[in-house]
Amino acid sequence: MKKLVFLPILAAVSLFGGSFSWHESVEVVRSKPVYRNVTIRTPYQECWRQNVPVYRNEIDAPAAAIIGSVAGGVLGHQIGKGHGRDAATIGGAVVGALFGANIAEQHRRVYYRKQRVCKTRYEVRRERRLIRYKNIAWYNGHKIVKFSRHPLRWIDVKIRVSY
Repeated sequence: MKKLVFLPILAAVSLFGGSFSWHESVEVVRSKPVYRNVTIRTPYQECWRQNVPVYRNEIDAPAAAIIGSVAGGVLGHQIGKGHGRDAATIGGAVVGALFGANIAEQHRRVYYRKQRVCKTRYEVRRERRLIRYKNIAWYNGHKIVKFSRHPLRWIDVKIRVSY
């Protein structure tokens, strides 16, 4: 009687298809460490004292340019005639300013002072680091691999059967 009830249920389920699943724990047969070569750069400061040039003008450059501009403008005004007098005045002022700045630049002195100079350098070191474990198990002739941070004793496997 029990078989008569079970058979129609089995036939109905197989007509519509379906699936079921369960979990099993499979024992790990081997845990293999996986390494990676890494480069470690550690910064450090290397410092020393060094003579550094300091430039100082003995003649004040803006003042020299202004004096040269005025002198050039006056000279240009005296040289020019008629309508060209304005252009000669402006041209003389520009040339005089450049001349004054050039004279100030020529009277520049160089002094040296000690200054601390630092440079960042790197100590380079290579090392082999353990990054994970490759855990290997077998289930019904199929190899199962799972990576983890530490060796495993068991791997949980979900088995699903569809019909």
